[in-house]
Amino acid sequence: MNVFQWLNSEAFTAFGQHVIWSDMLGNSIGLLALAFGWRRSIVTWPAQLLSGLVLVGAFAYAHLAGGVGKQLLVITVAVWGWYQWRRGHRKAQDGSIAVRFATWRERGVLALGTALGTVAVGTLFTLVPALSWSPWADAYIFVGTLTAMVAQARGLVEFWFAWLLVDVVGVPLAFHSGLAFSALVYVVYLGLVLWGLRAWWQRSRSDARALAARTEPALPGAGAAL
Repeated sequence: MNVFQWLNSEAFTAFGQHVIWSDMLGNSIGLLALAFGWRRSIVTWPAQLLSGLVLVGAFAYAHLAGGVGKQLLVITVAVWGWYQWRRGHRKAQDGSIAVRFATWRERGVLALGTALGTVAVGTLFTLVPALSWSPWADAYIFVGTLTAMVAQARGLVEFWFAWLLVDVVGVPLAFHSGLAFSALVYVVYLGLVLWGLRAWWQRSRSDARALAARTEPALPGAGAAL
């Protein structure tokens, strides 16, 4: 038995659902990646990269070509996000990644890009049924995941909102596809996302105050008074 066969062999059965190793391991690593993201640790990116590599096997086993494509996209964006954070994108005073809310223009770009991307990918999946048995739900998750990761790489608090919207569709779709562990992990994601959203929201305020303090012009005569 090679590695691919072992990853797609049954790990255990729970509540009538067969859980395979690749589904369990890939999503467990994905949970860790989300936890590292909450901590604003750069380890979130190699963890997402590894999770994507393992989950490619899980979705291939379930014959979900759209899921395979999504994970390949996750791998690509994880490499880009890793590069963004390694080069010191928006570093805070303590050396960690600074976070902020997106501007209205950035929100508009993210929302429009998500909508157009979902239409484009959903249309492709509809025209080529072999790519996905649930074209629009799969397209929504595919593009939503990309939106979330791009927002995370930019240090935007909205990345957590994007994950919440992905979860709404991801849980029932994973259960229906026979990927029970993926579905359960999506439920756990919900808790982590809410926790992470609160942490980044609070952090964005302290980072904004620190930035304002660094950029505030000195009062006239302040130097002489010292």
